[in-house]
Amino acid sequence: MLVRDRLDVPFEDKEFADLYPSDGRPGFSPGRLALVSVLQFAEDLSDRAAAQAVRTRIDWKYALGLELEDNGFDYSLLCDFRARLVEGDATGRMPQMMLKRLTEAGLLKSGGRQRTDATYVLAAVRRLSRLEPAGESLRAALEELAEIAPEWLQPLIGPKWDKKT
Repeated sequence: MLVRDRLDVPFEDKEFADLYPSDGRPGFSPGRLALVSVLQFAEDLSDRAAAQAVRTRIDWKYALGLELEDNGFDYSLLCDFRARLVEGDATGRMPQMMLKRLTEAGLLKSGGRQRTDATYVLAAVRRLSRLEPAGESLRAALEELAEIAPEWLQPLIGPKWDKKT
């Protein structure tokens, strides 16, 4: 969400305009489809799940700059968008643009060697997404234990046990 706060729009439609015909009915914003593709990859979602996230998740709507009532799009647009990226030899365009924008916004440091394929970032995201269910399971178990046997649990937990350092 920090990216949305600092950049407002991470991908502009004009940056992908060459991949779409100039005539025909208006479709979902190519810039937004690019961002959906990034979010989809970060969360390892199928096209259907990503389209559903656009329709139902507030965090995705905020990141995409959509109104809460927005109905999103059909999941087949993601496949079509990726096909246009490949056909237009533009697959490296999204990582390059994102890297440039994040550096300009001060979210990344410039000057060092930076990988545009984001292998390390993706690995960290995957680790976090695996760690989150474990943390949630622990939290739920502790809450249940606090209700059932608070006298047993209380000596084990300090006053600031839930605060991260």
